[in-house]
Amino acid sequence: MSRDDEHTATDLSHLRGGEAPRNHDARTIAALTANPGCARRGVMDAAAVDKDAVARHLGFGAPFGQSQFAITRGNAFEAQVKADGCAELLALLRDRLGLDVPEVAYDDLESVGTESREVRHARTRHLMARALETGAGTLFDHPLLRLDIAGQRAYLEPDVIAFQLGGRFHVVEVKSFAVVDGQAEPEQVAAAARQSAVYVLALRELVEGLGHDPERVSHEVFLVCPENFSNRPTATPLDVRPQLAVVKRQLARLTRAEDIARRLPEGLTFALDEGLPEAVRAVEARYAPECMASCEMALFCRDEARACGATGTLGRNVRDELGGVDSVVTALELARGVREPSEDMAETAEQLRIAARLRREALGSGGERSAEQPLVGAQAPRGATDVLERTA
Repeated sequence: MSRDDEHTATDLSHLRGGEAPRNHDARTIAALTANPGCARRGVMDAAAVDKDAVARHLGFGAPFGQSQFAITRGNAFEAQVKADGCAELLALLRDRLGLDVPEVAYDDLESVGTESREVRHARTRHLMARALETGAGTLFDHPLLRLDIAGQRAYLEPDVIAFQLGGRFHVVEVKSFAVVDGQAEPEQVAAAARQSAVYVLALRELVEGLGHDPERVSHEVFLVCPENFSNRPTATPLDVRPQLAVVKRQLARLTRAEDIARRLPEGLTFALDEGLPEAVRAVEARYAPECMASCEMALFCRDEARACGATGTLGRNVRDELGGVDSVVTALELARGVREPSEDMAETAEQLRIAARLRREALGSGGERSAEQPLVGAQAPRGATDVLERTA
């Protein structure tokens, strides 16, 4: 880490207000890529702020993440799959997927460096380097990986296996949701694919850092789940190239944490005290309803956005289509022609006026249009129409 990075890390550490840093995992990284334009989430995640604790202190806490029952069930299923050096997993890969695994070597990295992430990461690098050079090693359990998130280093401690086959590594992700008659819940599979893509990216960065072709880490991962509500596991190959492309693109677009930190008020801290509401509001948010599924701060940000009439409350697509019009009040004034638009808002204002006229014509004719009121060629963008419909 460079001196500038160390200085930035110190500044960001101050933002936690003396609280311990909260480490990222694949789930949180996959979630934060969903809203890269949100400075509030960017700086909180880069500083490893416990957003759940902040939200609860602000009075906007909400159940978030997996239930304890789901965690316990997942841990039990994972332990079964990995028992005896992953014997059941190996049998599954050989028999169900027909993979040729002639030789097996198993390394469990969870027992290495339990007091130091650096020691465990160094051990991961050592084993991976040896495997890349000699081909030795088949299964690597709980490797410690790293990714740069908004200019800051995040450690990933995945319950994942790096599986070497034919000189290429594959991520094996163990999940506890069921595959019934060959089908699983699409949303759960999509979430697993996004998380697996984060692991693939981190593993590729490790391999590249060791001087090897990152493509030696395959884009095909193996998803292991219970079959038909039993404890019997089944394995399915999963191509995560689309998710990998999204994760890489979004991480590249994330505003660098040091750039955000330079614009923050001097002495700002998210300490859990009476100054917390003002501190949080000092960092701009970019709320959209989609945040409710992926961010602990969503309830607070939604309340804030509603209070100021932000267009983001109507959905990310509406906000994006309206360009620089961030306020519903401003959008309605432009639609009614009572506000003179600036040069950069002229096109959006014209679209809003078209949408307002079409809506008046439709309502004025009882939902029917006459020959004198053609709508062909006068199409308003969906975002403008949604603003008028939802605020009527």
